[in-house]
Amino acid sequence: MMNSIPLLWYLAPVGAFMALVFSAIFFRIVKKSDPGTKQMQEIAGYVREGAFAYLKQQYKGVGIFFVLVFILFQFMALGLKVLHPLIPWAFLTGGFFSGLAGFIGMNTATIASNRTTQACSKSLNKGLHVAFYAGSVMGLVVVGLALIDISAWFWVLNYLKFPLEQITVIMLSFGMGASTQALFARLGGGIYTKAADVGADLVGKVEAGIPEDDVRNPATIADNVGDNVGDVAGMGADLFESYVGSIIAA
Repeated sequence: MMNSIPLLWYLAPVGAFMALVFSAIFFRIVKKSDPGTKQMQEIAGYVREGAFAYLKQQYKGVGIFFVLVFILFQFMALGLKVLHPLIPWAFLTGGFFSGLAGFIGMNTATIASNRTTQACSKSLNKGLHVAFYAGSVMGLVVVGLALIDISAWFWVLNYLKFPLEQITVIMLSFGMGASTQALFARLGGGIYTKAADVGADLVGKVEAGIPEDDVRNPATIADNVGDNVGDVAGMGADLFESYVGSIIAA
């Protein structure tokens, strides 16, 4: 028998949809802002190119890992009959949406960097507005994707008349997928960030006597790439995992 769902439950998907709509609006506001001088755009372009190059390689490696775990879970579900057949799919969707949240956040951050700098050259208030809109995109996307995915899984499983105990087990595997993706994104991005930071300081400040974060030091680009992949993409996946985990645990 299908469990009855209280009307209050529908606030979650409605709120998630609104969060994604507002994140799209804020993203358009950031993108329409003045990108600044040619030099600003050139340097920001290098950082953006490097960040996406790193993310592409990382997601390739993570994707291979997820495929292998998915095959293992499918064998345990269909061959050994020790897991429910939906558990591998829940694991896969958790990782996908966790990675998507980090990707959207980094895409926004790399677009907003030079626009925030240009806005700050006019006034601190304008710079704060651009930075706030850019940061809001990440927060709203994390909440929106998490609530939509959790709500969709719960509604489908409940509609198919799964018992609550089985729904809980399947949704726990969704949280495991999100946590696995966050682990790769946070640790991999963090290691790259620190390596680039220390390397830039050693070469620039210690050996060449160039001030920190000076554009004449090529390693500064790698340092800023690391800030994006570790502190934005990695943090986005980490926040998604924490948010999903706390909801499922509750």
